[in-house]
Amino acid sequence: MTQLTDRLVLDFAADVRRDLALVPKQLQSKYLYDALGSSLFEAICRLPWYRITRAERRLLDAHASDIIERLTRDSGRAVPLIVELGCGSGEKLMILAEALQTAGRAGRVHLIDISSQALEQSERTLGRLHHVSVVGHRETYEVGLRQAAAHREHGNPMLVLLLGSNVGNFDTPAALGFLREIRAALAPGDFLLLGADLVKPERDLLLAYDDPLGVTAAFNRNLLVRINRELGGTFDIGAFAHRAIWNAAEHRIEMHLESLAAQSVSIDAAGLTVRFGRGERIWTESSYKYDERQIDTMGARAGFTIAEQWIDDEARFALTLFRAR
Repeated sequence: MTQLTDRLVLDFAADVRRDLALVPKQLQSKYLYDALGSSLFEAICRLPWYRITRAERRLLDAHASDIIERLTRDSGRAVPLIVELGCGSGEKLMILAEALQTAGRAGRVHLIDISSQALEQSERTLGRLHHVSVVGHRETYEVGLRQAAAHREHGNPMLVLLLGSNVGNFDTPAALGFLREIRAALAPGDFLLLGADLVKPERDLLLAYDDPLGVTAAFNRNLLVRINRELGGTFDIGAFAHRAIWNAAEHRIEMHLESLAAQSVSIDAAGLTVRFGRGERIWTESSYKYDERQIDTMGARAGFTIAEQWIDDEARFALTLFRAR
């Protein structure tokens, strides 16, 4: 674990050194999810203005048995392998695991997340079930998916979960590339379950990413707290403000941290001193929003066909079950 932690810190430092030299300055959204960041995100999911999680759970509650039936339909008594990329609390995966139990099937679950807290919480959530075995991978999606796929036994069906609109954190070319990576890990007839947020009125989007309670602002600014703690940074947290912007041309919400004054920041582990002008921003996250046609097209280009698609009209959220060609 120490070697893994050291490698992750070195990767973190290298990414920060590279990304803060870009114009505009950036930080990768995956680093938002340390222990505190994961807890803050769980709080965000419970806010009345952030409807993604509740909409996705409604769809999973309504259709989990259909998903499991499709996954196991032609597999006899083979044990399905379910892989979740970005497991969060494990509550959504629990819905599918319970449907597996109702169907009288055992299963194997692999959880992939770079947050140790998310992995521990998901493992505790799923640990109440005796018909599934659980393996956690504290890795990036790409590395963890390859590790999980290596555990697959011949003839066992596989389902990959990319939920919570996590696909929206990739820009369009990167999202397509990542779906192709997922497809490469699957055999024909395997499945991908994709949750994607749909375009909705700007007011609703801004409330979801800049809530009146300031929880999302704390989540965003915690990234600077993490850099100070893990990389020896000297960020003055109060000197940066959270900004959420709807970029209508690109169909994405952008989260930024805006410098409230001209200032310099040192980051020892990255060997870096960064200067900020007043009003200069660090771009920390993008969340792309889709329409149904875009989801279909992206899946087809990645090597999938749509098996089913369910839409929560109230929250404008889509859950799509893709089958690998």
